[in-house]
Amino acid sequence: MNRMKTLWSVLGALAILTTASTFGAHHEKGEATAKTIVGSYITEGGKTNPLYAGDITRQQIWLDYIDAHNDRDLEKISGINADDWEGYVDDGAVIKGNEAHMTFLDEWFKSSANPNWTVRWMIANGGENDDGAVEDWLTTGNDITFLDDDGTEVKQHHVHDVQFVGNKIKRINVYSRAAPAE
Repeated sequence: MNRMKTLWSVLGALAILTTASTFGAHHEKGEATAKTIVGSYITEGGKTNPLYAGDITRQQIWLDYIDAHNDRDLEKISGINADDWEGYVDDGAVIKGNEAHMTFLDEWFKSSANPNWTVRWMIANGGENDDGAVEDWLTTGNDITFLDDDGTEVKQHHVHDVQFVGNKIKRINVYSRAAPAE
């Protein structure tokens, strides 16, 4: 009876290994692989296009960008931004241009607010805009802590929708909610 169990265990393991290797290598060399659709992208013009899984290599750019914010490294932040950078922050304000962004951050960093960010998650995605050009985005979940005007620590959960052009950040949309009281 023991030999039968062993035989079935070995056969089962071989079946699993064979299946796994077949699925892992089912594409021929040079064969194009299909993009994975992860949702829908509704363009400025109202057209609905597929939203695809994106390039995850830009995640490291975002991590470096947040580290530069925590280190107050305006030069590094500026180098990652596109010249025509745009920021749409959670209070409705709009910041346009890399130089305007650096001025905004410089003032904030010099204040008593002492903002600090922690990245919690990232999802790379992309889709075609109204002109048919693919836009590359990284949607990120981040926690921010800072001191308000009374010196009380505030913690918020932010979603940053980050548009990349090449390896430069062109646009950031910030959405916010207060963290639950602990």
